[in-house]
Amino acid sequence: MQIDNLPFGLTDWYQVPETLHPGEQGEARWRTRQFGPLRVRMVEYSPGYVADHWCSKGHILLCLEGELHTELADGRNFVLTPGVSYQVADGAEPHRSTSPLGATLFIVD
Repeated sequence: MQIDNLPFGLTDWYQVPETLHPGEQGEARWRTRQFGPLRVRMVEYSPGYVADHWCSKGHILLCLEGELHTELADGRNFVLTPGVSYQVADGAEPHRSTSPLGATLFIVD
């Protein structure tokens, strides 16, 4: 990844406005910053969240709090807990997530 034309800066994530994204069950609250082609987000999933779609976007994702369950289209399942991350390329492996307990994530895509 090449990051160009991005001066040093701070982000106070609690000052970034939230947008609400309903799932099949529960909701996700995104705080999003765009830096050229990079989208950076702090995402909070409500307890019981179930995604309403399969995602094929690439991400680098770090679990900060709670627990995130991610299912891949090939049937594999993974559980992220605080301090655990995953990375996946655009179009590589469709995935969808649930969060039985709720979770807070830091995501770069």
